[in-house]
Amino acid sequence: MVDPLSEVIALLRPRTVLSKIISGAGRWAVRYSDFGQPSFCTVLDGSCRLTVDGAEPLTLEAGDFLLLPKTPGFTMSGFEPARATLIDPKVSPVQTNEVRHGTPDGDPDVRLLGGAFVFDSRDADLLVSLLPALVHVRGVERLSTLVRLVRDEAIAERPGRDLVLGRLVEVMLIETLRMIQDETAPAGLLRGLGDARLAVAIREMHADPAHAWTVEELARKSALSRSVFFDRFTGAVGVPPIEYLLGWRMAIAKDLLRQQNISLAEVAERVGYSSASTFSTAFSRHVGQPPSRFAREGSSQV
Repeated sequence: MVDPLSEVIALLRPRTVLSKIISGAGRWAVRYSDFGQPSFCTVLDGSCRLTVDGAEPLTLEAGDFLLLPKTPGFTMSGFEPARATLIDPKVSPVQTNEVRHGTPDGDPDVRLLGGAFVFDSRDADLLVSLLPALVHVRGVERLSTLVRLVRDEAIAERPGRDLVLGRLVEVMLIETLRMIQDETAPAGLLRGLGDARLAVAIREMHADPAHAWTVEELARKSALSRSVFFDRFTGAVGVPPIEYLLGWRMAIAKDLLRQQNISLAEVAERVGYSSASTFSTAFSRHVGQPPSRFAREGSSQV
C-alpha cells in the first residue's frame, strides 16, 4: 500500500546539519530570531518554558519532543524572570560542545538536545505547507528511543555519522507526524490522512498520479457523494482535491527533472500529461518557469 506521508518525507530529503546539548540553570532566557529552516528539540532532563511566535506558551518536560518545520522566532527560559539574551541562529558560531545558559556551575534545571536540519528538496516550501507549524509530542517511548540514538550519534565521532543522523531524522519526522493524524491537526496532509474516507482518495492519488482523476471518481473511492467529498477534502487538506493532485504531480515532476537521465516526454507521461508540450505549459504556469530551465538550474546546483 502506498504511504503518502513517507513519500512526502522522501521528497523532502532531510539531513541533519547541527545537533547539540543545551542546558540551563537558575535565571536564564534566550531569544532566537526567525530561522526559517526545520528544527527539533527534545527534553532529556528537567523542564523549561518555551514561547514560539504565533503559538501559546508551553512548558516542556522530560521526554517531550518538539518539531518546528519552518522555525519562527522563539524564547526559551527557566521559570524565574530573566532578561533574554538575543541569538541569531543564522550568524551565531556553531558550538559542538554543550551550551549552558544561566548559572554556569552545578546541576542544570533542564537539559535538552536541540537540532537543525535542511530539506534538500527545492520544493520544500510547498511540502512544508502541508505540515503543522508546531508539533509537540509528549510521553511516546518509540520517539524517546529514537532521540537517545540521535543524542548518542551526535556526541560520538564514528564513521558514517552524518549519514546515520540523516536517516534517524527521517524516521523521527515520520514517527512524529504519524502521531497527529486526526481532526485536531491543522488543515493539511496529516489531517487528511487522519480521515479514513479521505485517506483512501489520497492514497489512490499517490499510487497513480498519472491517472486522470476526477472529483467524482475520488468521491466514489471514498464512498462519499461528490459534494460531501469535495467539501470534506478541502476543509481537511486545505486545498480542493484536484489542486492537491496538481501540486503533488508538480512535486514529483520537479524531482524527476533534477535527474540527468530522463526525458521531458517521460516526465510528462509519469505525471499524467499526454505530451511534453502540454506538460511544459502546465509546469510553466504552476512553477513560473519552463521545465527545461528548471532542469538546467537544478543540475547546476548538484
